[in-house]
Order: sequence, then structure tokens, then C-alpha cells
Amino acid sequence: MGALLGPAEIRDLAAQLDVTPTKKLGQNFVHDGNTVRRIVSVAGVTPESRVLEVGPGLGSLTLGLTETGAPVTAVEIDARLAAQLPSTVAAMQPDARLVVVHQDALRVGADDLPVAPTHLVANLPYNISVPVLLHLLATFPSLERSLVMVQAEVGYRLAADPGSKVYGSPSVKAAWYGSWRIAGQVSRQVFWPVPNVDSVLVGFERHDQPGDEQLRAQVFALVDAAFQQRRKMLRQALSGVLGSSAHASEVLEAAGIAPTARGEELGVDDFVRLGRTVLAAA
Repeated sequence: MGALLGPAEIRDLAAQLDVTPTKKLGQNFVHDGNTVRRIVSVAGVTPESRVLEVGPGLGSLTLGLTETGAPVTAVEIDARLAAQLPSTVAAMQPDARLVVVHQDALRVGADDLPVAPTHLVANLPYNISVPVLLHLLATFPSLERSLVMVQAEVGYRLAADPGSKVYGSPSVKAAWYGSWRIAGQVSRQVFWPVPNVDSVLVGFERHDQPGDEQLRAQVFALVDAAFQQRRKMLRQALSGVLGSSAHASEVLEAAGIAPTARGEELGVDDFVRLGRTVLAAA
């Protein structure tokens, strides 16, 4: 077992770098070693994994990942944190295999990383967690598994089933790439500063995607329209994207979906079937 960062080390590092955690960047640093090792264990990281970490911050989770022996690529938007991280890890785990990429996770591409990642493990900033996840899953088809710590509200939305009160656009888009589950709760007390929201761990396993990029774009456009006015029947909610309420009804019926249904009743397979029908009729 390598050394991990505790509360004192986290505060010392932050003071040294003159880093004040900001709500804008959603920065809440984990300072509990047991939580870090639990995340790494549940994520299923082995020495053969190629890990992508987003928003490593001061390095708490990074050290938990590198102590498995797996190569880790950490993407950090804050220049001070990105510059310090290799030194922190080298001082505590000299044999760690770490590459730090100073980049915005919403813009990072395949050319930015040294290897194609197989595992995404991250403590994601609450304000951008869904866009970051969708971007990374689309950009790195090599990602087979993921375990992310997110705001509880976001986590339950990602893992929601059709008909649930929290089921929505993120639920369907995430399901395009694979299956999601709530993998555990996380105490507020393991963070500095202590957040005013609860956190959960969300696990992901990729499955074969249901279609190509053209179909994905069509499906996502239908999903956005369906949930923009989630209380409306689909024939009304989709009238804008499909041209009229009458045409929306025709397409829905052709796809085997009741025009009076609402978006929250449809699973990703239903939206995929609808997307195929729209493209076939174009």
C-alpha cells in the first residue's frame, strides 16, 4: 500500500499553492483514505487497467489509483494543480505511473492522452458532471467501465429507469452508452470543504451502442425535445423537431409508440426505434 493524503496534507498543499476551493469549479477535495480505497476497489481497477481521472485536484484519488500499479492519466483544468500533482505523487509513490494533462475535460480528445483509457474514475465537479461524462463516453469508445462520485441528485438521475420521477434526458443519453447503477453513498464529512449536498458513487459498464453517429444525433435530438416539455404528450412535444403534431403522430405510430405517451415513459430502446423510423422516413 502506498501513502495517501489526509486532512492535514490536503490543507498544507492547498495553502502552499494558494488554492481556495471554489464553488465555480465545484472543488471539494476528498481527504479520507478509506473512501479513496473503497472507490478504487469498487471501480475494479487492476494493474492492467488504463485509468482516466478527471479533476484530480490535490491528488487524493490519484494516489489511490496509482497504488494499484495501473497507469493513470489525470486531466486537470487548474494550471497550479496540474503542475503540482506529479511532484505530490512522486514524493509519496516514487514508482507511480502517472501522466498529467492540463486540459478542460469538456474539450479533451484522443490526441491529448498517451493511451486509450479503459476505466474512468473521478470525483466529478457537481456543476458539469453530466456534460463531462457524455463527452468522455463519446470521445473514448475504449472506456469499458466507470465509477464516478457525483452529487446524489445527478447520480440518481443517471441511473434512473423510465417512469421514475427523476428520469430525464441525462438518463436516456447515458443509457445509450451502457448500464448505470448506484454503487454506494459517500459521507459529506470526507470532503474539504464539506459540501452542502450529498454524494453517491455511480457505476457504468459499456455495452454495444445501438447505432452510428447519425442515429445517436437523431436520438439525442428527440430526447431533448421530449423532455423539454416533459408533461406534454409526445405528439406535441416532438411537433417542433418533426415538423408538426400530425407528422409526429404518424412517425410515433410507425415506431410502435402511442402519440399520447410522454417522454418519461420511454426507455432508450424506444427512442432508438423512433430515431430509426425518423431517419428511414427522411
